[in-house]
Amino acid sequence: MEPLSDAKIVDSWQKNALTWISAVREEQIESRNLVTNQAIIDAILSRSPNSVLDIGCGEGWLARELTAKGIHVMGVDVIPTLIEQAQAAGGGDFFVASYEEIAEGKLRASVDVAVCNFALFGKEPVEGLFRVVPSLLKPRGLFIVQTLHPVVACGDSPYQEGWRQGSWAGFSSNFTDPAPWYFRTLENWIELFVVSGFRLMEMHEPIHPKTQQPASVIFIAEVAG
Repeated sequence: MEPLSDAKIVDSWQKNALTWISAVREEQIESRNLVTNQAIIDAILSRSPNSVLDIGCGEGWLARELTAKGIHVMGVDVIPTLIEQAQAAGGGDFFVASYEEIAEGKLRASVDVAVCNFALFGKEPVEGLFRVVPSLLKPRGLFIVQTLHPVVACGDSPYQEGWRQGSWAGFSSNFTDPAPWYFRTLENWIELFVVSGFRLMEMHEPIHPKTQQPASVIFIAEVAG
C-alpha cells in the first residue's frame, strides 16, 4: 500500500477506530474540549437547520449534540466500527459509505446543511465528494467544513499543497500507524469550494485559549448560482 495515499488513511483509521472512540468519549483531546467541538456546533446552529448530513461522522458525537437540539441528523463514515458505535449510541441515522461511493451517487439525502468536521484528509476522494455535495443539499442549503488551519498545521514545511506524513503527536500513546494527509493552503481550500460549485460565505478561525493560535478554520459555503 502506498504510504502517502487515500487508501492508507482508511487503513489507519480502521486500525485506530476503538482508540479514537475512547479518546472522544473520554474527552482526551484538549483542543476539541476547549475550542473546536463548540465551534462547529455554533457554526451549524447559527444557520438554524432542520436537517444535517454529517459526512465522516465517526462515532457520532456531533449527531448526538445536534439531535438534542431538535435537528434530524444522518451520519456516514467509511469505518464500520465507528458506525456501529454511532448506531448503538443513537442520535441519528447512520450508514457506512466511502467518499467514493457518495461521489458515485449511492447516498440519498436532501438536507439543510452538510458538514465535514475534521474529516477531509485525502485528495481525490475529497475532491469527488465536494463535487457531489450540492446534489445532497436542499435549495439554499449550506456546506460547513471545519479542518486543520493550514498556517498552523503547515509547521516548518513549505506552504504548498501536497501529501504529508501523519502524526499522533498530542494524542494517547495507544494510537498507532498514523494516517498521512493531503495538505491544502487556504487558497487551495477556497479554490476547491469554487470549482465545486460553491460560493464561500464565511470563514472563521477559532482561537485556542492557551496557545492564542488558530485551532482550526471553518468554512461556510452555499451553492453558487
